[in-house]
Amino acid sequence: MQFAKRLEPLQSNVFADMDVAKAKALANGRQLIDLSLGSSDLPASSHVIEAIAKSLDDKSTHGYLLFHGTQGFRRAAAEWYEQRFEISVDPETEVLPLIGSQEGTAHLPLAVLNPGDFALLLDPGYPSHAGGVYLASGQIYAMPLREENNFLPVFEEIPAPVLAQSRMMVLSYPHNPTAATAPLSFFEQAVSFCQQHDIVLVHDFPYVDLVFTREAQASTNLKSVVPSILQADLEKSVSIEFFTLSKSYNMGGFRIGFAIGNRHLIGALRRVKAVVDFNQYRGILNGAIAALNGPQSGVQSAVDSFRKRRDVFVDGLHRIGWQVPVPKATMYVWAKLPEPWNKDSIQFCRSLVENTGVAASPGAGFGKSGEGYVRFALVHETPVLETAVDRISQFLQSVY
Repeated sequence: MQFAKRLEPLQSNVFADMDVAKAKALANGRQLIDLSLGSSDLPASSHVIEAIAKSLDDKSTHGYLLFHGTQGFRRAAAEWYEQRFEISVDPETEVLPLIGSQEGTAHLPLAVLNPGDFALLLDPGYPSHAGGVYLASGQIYAMPLREENNFLPVFEEIPAPVLAQSRMMVLSYPHNPTAATAPLSFFEQAVSFCQQHDIVLVHDFPYVDLVFTREAQASTNLKSVVPSILQADLEKSVSIEFFTLSKSYNMGGFRIGFAIGNRHLIGALRRVKAVVDFNQYRGILNGAIAALNGPQSGVQSAVDSFRKRRDVFVDGLHRIGWQVPVPKATMYVWAKLPEPWNKDSIQFCRSLVENTGVAASPGAGFGKSGEGYVRFALVHETPVLETAVDRISQFLQSVY
């Protein structure tokens, strides 16, 4: 049986290899502490669950849901965005429901790229960004992110021949996996660059609320302290932004998100989506409306939880002699590996989980420039994180 060549780049998966290592650790009797996946362990708010549960008894919600039937959710998303960023949005032409932001980054390349066109992606970056480009038979130019540049790409480094064939750039700040944030001035530079070179600018924005800066702590309203790409592109000339309710509202399993941006890009993505699926169950959209319109105390509670976890975990690593930066955002700690693993993050993660049961994500799984780092996801309560630090300490001591 022969398969399409576009599947070939998708065969190598570091995270699938790590699943094998985790299974081996469990088979050897290790108690697993999985810090490798960025899936929140916190529950969705009760008013969200109630809205979904109430929908189950309404038989009118049991059928296919076409675009017009998503109007209430699109209006809620537009109002949420306008409140956060003070930019008006047309819910009819500038908003599209998604099955999480990952659907947007995976499907938009099908609407934007022709075979052989380049997409400019962050390196390291979220793996699905590359997967969507490969499925569209595009090429990838990896923009390296370096610590000395605050993990921001340098657009001037992109070779002219690549730039001539580039049709799409994907950014994502606050950033997974490095936890870096980007100022509005950077987004303004990115918008200007993409306008100049006729490039679609995509911003994947799942961590809009998971920010721990002093400004975020002092904020008492719903205004975002990290910028939207559309604040740098007020005319929505080249930009589209993807949001998800997975992180802010702990709704990862419900698979609900949305896109906001240039109406032509929204329309093109809608055409792709129309041949792939209908929309989610109406009850999930009702829950999402309740999340966006209802009390936001659950969001603040999640932020407070991840801030506390960050402090406990980072302080613990510092205590055992592993000096890592304190992340300003996201649910991750991006740690530079000590020798002898500073050039082999995969082997470090395999050895760590097999010897201690602590699972982490190797930096190499996020791209070439991720080598030499490891990502810890803070998806357990603080006592479990403290236990993880103790095990990491014992592992490091056994090596040195």
